[in-house]
Amino acid sequence: MKITLLLCLSAALAGCAGLAPRPATDAAVQRLVNEDDQVRITELRVRGQTQRISVDNKDSSAPGYQITPQAAGSDPSAARTGAGQRVWTVLSF
Repeated sequence: MKITLLLCLSAALAGCAGLAPRPATDAAVQRLVNEDDQVRITELRVRGQTQRISVDNKDSSAPGYQITPQAAGSDPSAARTGAGQRVWTVLSF
């Protein structure tokens, strides 16, 4: 009786050993580039959410700029965080 109980318990524990948590896989990262003869627009998406949009001028002396995307899940009418606004780099070292 004790042997069968011990065998059943060890079999159950051996089956649970395969249920260890798996390490998280890398996030799906996409770099989308759209360009024409005047500008290049680069968009970075992580897990389908836009993280960064960069606009670079090709033939103009005007500096490139970034667009700050809105945070996922936020209400656009409630917050005024500057989402969707252009951001220029003034000083770079």
